[in-house]
Amino acid sequence: MNNKKLSTVSIAVACALLSHNVMAQEDNSVEVIEVKGIRGSLASAMDIKRESSGVVEAISAEDIGKFPDTNLAESLQRITGVSIDRTNNEGNQVTVRGFGPSFNLVTLNNRQMPNSSSLLSNGISRSFNFREIAAESVSGVEVHKTGKAHVSSGGLGATININTARPFELDDFVAAWSAKAVMDTSVTIGDEVTPELAGMVSKSFANKTFGVLASFSYAERDSHVDRIGTQGWGRGYPGQANPDTSAIDTSKNPTLATWRTPTVDLEETNYNRDRINGQLVLQFAPSDTLTATLDYVVSRLDEQGNMNRMSFWFDNVESGAADENGTIINPSRMNDELNFWAWEYNFETENDSYGANFDWQATDALSFELDLHDSTSHSNPGGLPAERIANLKNPFGDLAPVHISADFSGDTPIAYYDDTGVPGGAYAPENIEADLYQERGYEIKNNIQQIQLSGKWLNMEAGALDAINFGFAHTKYEVDSNNIYSDNFALGNGAMDISELDYDFRPGGIGFEYIPVFSADEFLELVKTQSLYSEPDVKKDGITEETTAAYLSFDFVTDFNNMPINASFGVRYEETDVESYSVQRPVTGFNWITPIQLSKVLADEEVTETLEGAYEHFLPNLDISMNITDDLITRFSYSKTIARSSIGAMFPATSLDLHRAGGPFRASRGNPNLLPFESENIDLSLEYYYQEGSYVSLGHFRKQVDNFIATGQIESELEGPNGPLTDPSINPRGDCPTGTASEPIADCVSQPGDPIILWEISTPQNLDATRVYGWEFNVQHLFGETGFGTIVNYTMVNSADEYDVYSLENDFALTGLSDSANWVVFYEQDNYQVRAAYNWRDEFLLSGGLEPTFTEAYSQLDISASYDINEYVSVFLDGINITDESTRRHGRFSNQLIDYETYGPRYNVGFRGKF
Repeated sequence: MNNKKLSTVSIAVACALLSHNVMAQEDNSVEVIEVKGIRGSLASAMDIKRESSGVVEAISAEDIGKFPDTNLAESLQRITGVSIDRTNNEGNQVTVRGFGPSFNLVTLNNRQMPNSSSLLSNGISRSFNFREIAAESVSGVEVHKTGKAHVSSGGLGATININTARPFELDDFVAAWSAKAVMDTSVTIGDEVTPELAGMVSKSFANKTFGVLASFSYAERDSHVDRIGTQGWGRGYPGQANPDTSAIDTSKNPTLATWRTPTVDLEETNYNRDRINGQLVLQFAPSDTLTATLDYVVSRLDEQGNMNRMSFWFDNVESGAADENGTIINPSRMNDELNFWAWEYNFETENDSYGANFDWQATDALSFELDLHDSTSHSNPGGLPAERIANLKNPFGDLAPVHISADFSGDTPIAYYDDTGVPGGAYAPENIEADLYQERGYEIKNNIQQIQLSGKWLNMEAGALDAINFGFAHTKYEVDSNNIYSDNFALGNGAMDISELDYDFRPGGIGFEYIPVFSADEFLELVKTQSLYSEPDVKKDGITEETTAAYLSFDFVTDFNNMPINASFGVRYEETDVESYSVQRPVTGFNWITPIQLSKVLADEEVTETLEGAYEHFLPNLDISMNITDDLITRFSYSKTIARSSIGAMFPATSLDLHRAGGPFRASRGNPNLLPFESENIDLSLEYYYQEGSYVSLGHFRKQVDNFIATGQIESELEGPNGPLTDPSINPRGDCPTGTASEPIADCVSQPGDPIILWEISTPQNLDATRVYGWEFNVQHLFGETGFGTIVNYTMVNSADEYDVYSLENDFALTGLSDSANWVVFYEQDNYQVRAAYNWRDEFLLSGGLEPTFTEAYSQLDISASYDINEYVSVFLDGINITDESTRRHGRFSNQLIDYETYGPRYNVGFRGKF
């Protein structure tokens, strides 16, 4: 179905229904706090779904300070159509109906919230990270799957609103606390048991004319991750002359394309994380018609990690044969080396949000609400590198001829090496030298300032028109980032003395006889002591995005053949102005310092680039629900929604991403004129509420998405301040490669007469359209008064565009698209609660482009149990991933392994109290 047809159908349905004096009521019943226990929580969530206009799913706290899961994302995955992405065995971002984290808007108390990260691998995105907020401070979450005129734009898949408690919503005095011990079975270094503490106090005074609420939580976690993997697969680098292609199935791969990876790795990482959350809320009601609320929300996340990696690095594959798909399954190199890596992660994120809200009932029919907030997320304050990387190796080539190879014919690769030609062996101290260091990371400051004014007029007279809703909003979204980078790739051949470096080896596996053990921080200190350190280069990028919006919607109530009908029709208009900038020292050429490494030569002065863009949108929505009987409801919804592109894709500067001697040469360039993704959405559902707390629902959805952003690629020269960038390694001069990044040798530096580099330049562009469609099925059943209950849901999602692993021209495919299912069983009776939750997600495309990454199907079983000692105190036990599931990611084909990670189960035991 194309856009024109989708619009025609929706308009026809709207006209037909409105001709019957259709009416709708506003979605104003989504705030439910007073629920207790699993059954109460499910009943509350069911009522929200039943009474809302549009398609809304919800989770309510089981009691004050008691959310169903220890992590918000873990709870959200129980909702039909919602899947999660995991990092270190913990949910951090959500996918809704096949649309990944960047397509979903997350709000806190209906306010847009900023996000920031320090790791280059995370990029600069708008995606909210759920691990940064404690579940104990949340009273409920709603997932709006259909667009609404009064809801801020940005949620193509869904808008997810997190609610926190207010003192006037609670009893005059409420206090709750919890204390638990977290037992992570993966831990090898650190504390096997770490604490989590949370508390909340709320007090209202003078018949609720003044109230104060304060909450606080502290969580510490140590964890360990084991990984086998590679650094990705490609058809170019690391290259191979005349591979054996005789086994390739030419019916699937007619061009005899081959894929290979530069590395095979075995690593282990130990993490330590501290998280602090706090909230202070003041409420004042000087009259029955006016309520003022002031609030401050704070979170601090501090994380450290230490990783050691054993790596076989195939800079150029000398021999190897392809399997039937074209994967080189047995790469090998003669006269190579082993690589011994150390990584240090050290960064923090500071989030602060200041808000004010004024709710005024001007007359019996007219009310207004003014909401203001200023929220900032600041990652890596101080601008220190978030990652420090060090590498040791064997002397390259004839000096220490280590022969390396690998076997990728199965699901798990096996590495091999032959060091018989190396006196003493590859692990002997006399055969190990320094190789390189890198420091890198982001400092990001993301600020959102938002003003939202809304009003509602109730029709106090008879008639189909029930209410008119209207509002205005202005949002300023501002991001400033510093990309911090320093390196020296020329520490070998005696350039660095590592005699004082404390390093060792412990047993490895799958061909990796040992894993190195040493500190990247200690390595960097030796680099600085020996004057081999280069001061970091800081590339600055930023964007200012200002959106002005106005909306108007009408609610109607009527009936058709004695069947009550609710309808809401609205439109939201938005106008957005974008200005982005990049400040950096341009590259003037390259310095050839090792056989494979070209180091950038930077100009002395910074250059600033700025670009502007603008766009506007009309976003209509129509929601209609009809009660066929008291218990049977059918719904139709049409809406148009948008999601803005990632921040990193809009910076104007060109980034030189890969530059090796002789190639390949790859670069990327932002595009500030990117338009938002646009989606026209249709939802149909049938819901049967057959007894208290129990229902069954069937839904169908279709989304026609335009302006989809895909990566366009061109081959082109790049101009530096002194002309086109050239490659000094093609026609060697003098003793090159030699020198260092900080002390270049003139013969090894680019000169105008050297061959001009032809770059592969990737640029995000609005290129494609696609259609997504699917079905959602959900059953929630309470078995009378037995205390038993269950939830079963299943989501099927399909797209008109999916990644074809046999095509070499995959510029576009939807990431995150997958079927998912949940099965929850529980028992709640008297003082006991027991719950088991099974979650399954099918394989999905994690990242696309010329070479994909797929995350394989994953399932996880979690359990929880609690016992109420008395009406004030209970004891509980949680088990996360109790069957010790692992995560596996691969390239085009299953044997193109990228990551295989294991984490181990995690258990929480503790006490919870309330007054």
